[in-house]
Amino acid sequence: MKEDWELPIRIKTGDITKEPACAIVNAANSSLMGGGGVDGAIHRAGGPAILEACKEVRRTKYPDGLPTGKAVATTAGNLPARYVIHTVGPIWGRCGDRCDELLADAYRNSLKEAAKLGCKSVVFPAISTGIYGFPPERAAKIAYRTVESFLKEHPEMEVTFIFHSERGRKIFEEANSL
Repeated sequence: MKEDWELPIRIKTGDITKEPACAIVNAANSSLMGGGGVDGAIHRAGGPAILEACKEVRRTKYPDGLPTGKAVATTAGNLPARYVIHTVGPIWGRCGDRCDELLADAYRNSLKEAAKLGCKSVVFPAISTGIYGFPPERAAKIAYRTVESFLKEHPEMEVTFIFHSERGRKIFEEANSL
């Protein structure tokens, strides 16, 4: 794994819904109404307050759904985090030649949202690599590169990439090794 002691990036295996960070990032669908995978787990663990906040976002800001690559924050409900930052990653095969750019936008805009909230700790899942089919190795390189670039301008922030399996963590580490 690439060691960069100047940037506060951690990689671990675990359950994102148990992370006591300022913000956890939800790999959401554009409806913001919950779903499967990380999205469903966050909505279930966080309770109805997250869904109610998402309904308010849809009513007031994104009536047609959250666009791919954008990010919006809500309460974290019953989670140990303070906020959930919802972002929509691209669906592999439906994003044409913009897949990489849209995935980078999802990470970058989530970090910008966290910075606006004053967060110093943010936890990310592997966005778009589940049912959305983004190749994990490619996604890992984009995620790391995007976060690394952002943290150079925001060294006060700590980012953790969390994976639900050792296999996912290993793919990320290998994709970002020297």
